[in-house]
Amino acid sequence: MMQRDRSTGTLYIISAPSGAGKTSLVKELIKTTPSVEVSVSHTTRPMREGERDGIDYHFTDIPTFRQMITDHAFVEHAEVFDNFYGTARSATMDHLKRGIDIILEIDWQGARQVKEMVPGTVGIFILPPSRSALEERLRNRGQDSDEIIERRMRDAINEMSHYSEFDYLIINKDFDTALVELRAIILARRQLITPQSLNHKALIEDLLA
Repeated sequence: MMQRDRSTGTLYIISAPSGAGKTSLVKELIKTTPSVEVSVSHTTRPMREGERDGIDYHFTDIPTFRQMITDHAFVEHAEVFDNFYGTARSATMDHLKRGIDIILEIDWQGARQVKEMVPGTVGIFILPPSRSALEERLRNRGQDSDEIIERRMRDAINEMSHYSEFDYLIINKDFDTALVELRAIILARRQLITPQSLNHKALIEDLLA
């Protein structure tokens, strides 16, 4: 991914209930927007078919994960569906210093942790167009039993109740429209006075000389 000439990157949190289309939107955003990457989280859940260690997740065992918590190696960590997930502090801060925008795909609990630790973090929440559409998307995956889907729906309702804790809200009724809205947030943040003044300091000084 090409890196833009920027002072520091912005840390974005994108949250959504399972089935709202967050992962698909983020994947397409990464393909079409320069200098934005997704943080690769650590997890204790088993690797699924087709996944690659270090690409999809950093797969680790529970004792190692717990030691990383003790060592304060995460900017956030949480237990989700009986597995642990966490975002490494060192890799995240290194990318931001290099001027790359970083996206964390985490829940509202992790978002609270990150916002306390990293000032200036921007939160984006994605909602489905209806509860029935959300359930249909979960069932169409064909991966989970009815019992698991019911559990995911209960968890989704709880997750959605925290939407107001975020800075931006996107309704994913139409994928292309939602993608345009998501990209617009990223691009607009880059045009703020402070980053633009830093990124184009020489140009501005020359124009005003």
